[in-house]
Amino acid sequence: MCLAIPARVTDLLDGDMARVDLGGVGKEISLGLVEDVAVGDYVIVHVGYALSKLDPAEAEKTLALFAQVAEIEAAP
Repeated sequence: MCLAIPARVTDLLDGDMARVDLGGVGKEISLGLVEDVAVGDYVIVHVGYALSKLDPAEAEKTLALFAQVAEIEAAP
């Protein structure tokens, strides 16, 4: 199973690269498959590549669901 997750773009780097925030972890990714990405945008990331831009409200909703799953898994 493959998982693509929402990430917020924090910096645009040289070429088609960007730095994103993945739950507090910074990661460099390629923007080569997505156009018109700006700092603050959310993108769907899979294996180091942004696959598409994501509506901020949808991104926040998805991230909240991930947080709920993590809480449930951490419960005794």
